[in-house]
Amino acid sequence: MADLSTYRNIGIFAHVDAGKTTITERILKLTGKIHKMGEVHDGEATTDFMDQEQERGITIQAAATSCEWNKHRLNIIDTPGHVDFTIEVYRSLKVLDGGVGVFCGSGGVEPQSETNWRYANDSEVARIIFVNKLDRLGADFYRVVKQIEDVLGANPLVMTLPIGTEENFRGVVDLLTRKAWVWDDSGDPTQYEIEEPPADMADLIEKHREKLIETALEQDDDLLEQYLEGEEPALDDIKRCVRKGTIALDFFPTYCGSAFKNKGIQVILNAIVDYLPNPCEVKPQPEVDLEGKETGKFATVDPDKPLRALAFKIMDDRFGALTFTRIYSGRLGKGTTVLNTFTGKTERIGRIVEMHADERIELDSAEAGDIVAIVGMKNVQTGHTLCDPKAPATLEPMVFPDPVISIAIKPKDQTASEKMGIALGKMVKEDPSFHVETDEDSGETILSGMGELHLDIKVDILRRTHMVDVDAGKPQVAYRETITQRIEDSYTHKKQTGGSGQFGRIDYIVEPGETGEGFQFESTVTGGNVPREFWSAIEKGFEGCMVEGVLAGFPLLDVKITLVDGAYHAVDSSAVAFEIAARGAYRQTIPQAGPQLMEPIMRVDVFIPEAHVGDVIGDLNRRRGMIKSQEKTSTGVRIRANVPLSDMFGYIGDLRTQTSGRGQFSMEFEHYKPCPKNVSEEVIKEVNERRAAKK
Repeated sequence: MADLSTYRNIGIFAHVDAGKTTITERILKLTGKIHKMGEVHDGEATTDFMDQEQERGITIQAAATSCEWNKHRLNIIDTPGHVDFTIEVYRSLKVLDGGVGVFCGSGGVEPQSETNWRYANDSEVARIIFVNKLDRLGADFYRVVKQIEDVLGANPLVMTLPIGTEENFRGVVDLLTRKAWVWDDSGDPTQYEIEEPPADMADLIEKHREKLIETALEQDDDLLEQYLEGEEPALDDIKRCVRKGTIALDFFPTYCGSAFKNKGIQVILNAIVDYLPNPCEVKPQPEVDLEGKETGKFATVDPDKPLRALAFKIMDDRFGALTFTRIYSGRLGKGTTVLNTFTGKTERIGRIVEMHADERIELDSAEAGDIVAIVGMKNVQTGHTLCDPKAPATLEPMVFPDPVISIAIKPKDQTASEKMGIALGKMVKEDPSFHVETDEDSGETILSGMGELHLDIKVDILRRTHMVDVDAGKPQVAYRETITQRIEDSYTHKKQTGGSGQFGRIDYIVEPGETGEGFQFESTVTGGNVPREFWSAIEKGFEGCMVEGVLAGFPLLDVKITLVDGAYHAVDSSAVAFEIAARGAYRQTIPQAGPQLMEPIMRVDVFIPEAHVGDVIGDLNRRRGMIKSQEKTSTGVRIRANVPLSDMFGYIGDLRTQTSGRGQFSMEFEHYKPCPKNVSEEVIKEVNERRAAKK
């Protein structure tokens, strides 16, 4: 049985281009997992194995790998930094026990750093901080530490100080041992000396060391009392207190270095082992019932308990579907049967593999604390719980943000159409933030995602990975129609063709219904003028017409129709005759009832730094937005507004421009609201032009 105290399940996360993937490469080299380091800018990094990642020099999907350091097993996930792929960070943090937050020495706390930090806070993940790229022009370790305090509202516990600045950066001073780690300029991470620190740093070292010890010893009152009385605590006692405070999220041990120049990585590896929690030291996962309410039970990390595992990522590669799974309790073996509590179905475990980027190592079994991939699961999706069929339970599911932007795509031919359906099915399984639907109004396939880059990558994957040739266009807003006036009217359907004919007369009231209630129908007919058996045919006739309004062909919302009277013929009347009468009545009366175009209004939640509030509110007003509230938080300002969807296309790019890339927003449907006259006229004109072009 594995010793779980030697396991560290960690993620590396940061703003785009802060050096996460480079750090992962250095860790893999130092731990002997790879023998030649690949560089991100050369497109050769181990964990950036997608074509799109290698070309763009960015990480798009989280990659998992494992290695060993000081007799400890490290399961590492390298996550993307770009805002459009934050879903990868979110779901990785959900299943990890610890993390390394990377900050650029010159860029400092950047926008995505803030988002990832919030995700890590929400998931209560213990973290250490690594200030990277200290060899860069303008790099300043002390400025970044201050930003972490001010912008993130976090408590960085400085553990190392840099020796030299910018191009003269040579190494780091370990404050606990008062020793300097100095690397040579060969680029070999193993070529370093541990020596006495520079004499001119003595006062700085003592100042930071005193603060470090005082902060750490607050975790142990007895040790703190002894220290205040002048007794120096043992190194092991200080480390124990640092570990305790890190796991409790009271502070975040903070280190510095330059991954690209191979300086400072060993110190980070030691910190991961010394201070980040093993699987048994984090809060156990709560179990929930079918409605998502907590049951009070927890999945305790123990191989001998019933199986509890969470599928946190689906990846489709040339060998089939891979289901990345974190095992919280119990064991998982080849050939065993597991229950998926979401579908209620059981599945047999075929192959279990340990992933090293896109390479696989076959395993016979895995147990609590492990992160593995299962090959060939049929109906498992992200966030599903796999458990022992004899002891079913559901783990707290993942909640994914709704997509904020959509584009329409169309296959170039029939062959591409069939392939596109299969490919999109696989892509949706892989990425819960990617949605696909068919627009019933236009017949187009609409792709929805987290941003323009996100959808750009998806279309690229569709074309190159799945070989599906598609045209990508602009999405159409799903407008609706309604009526504004009450009309009393009558309609007679009469047709005589020899033999029995068709006859049905209806007297009715058409009026606006209550908002959100859709189509309503009632009959107040008395005395049998319209027999009861024909009422449902009349309702069906009216309801069938509601899918196409009279202004621009959009579905009609919130209309109430009351049947008040009518007439029938003993021979010629039938259900069909009355259904046709209702259809004729719709075409006759709706144009007189003040038809109006309705547009979807979105609930928009914008998160920005305080300095940009005026610009962002001004822009939302220009987009016909109605500001609902604004509130200050520890890391910025949250603005809530209602904005028409038609004015939100391209917003993500504009928001990033206004806020120097630091703004975030989410958007979801709120309600439909009448269009202003100028917007309505423009939409109707466009629709009529499209119809004319089709003819």
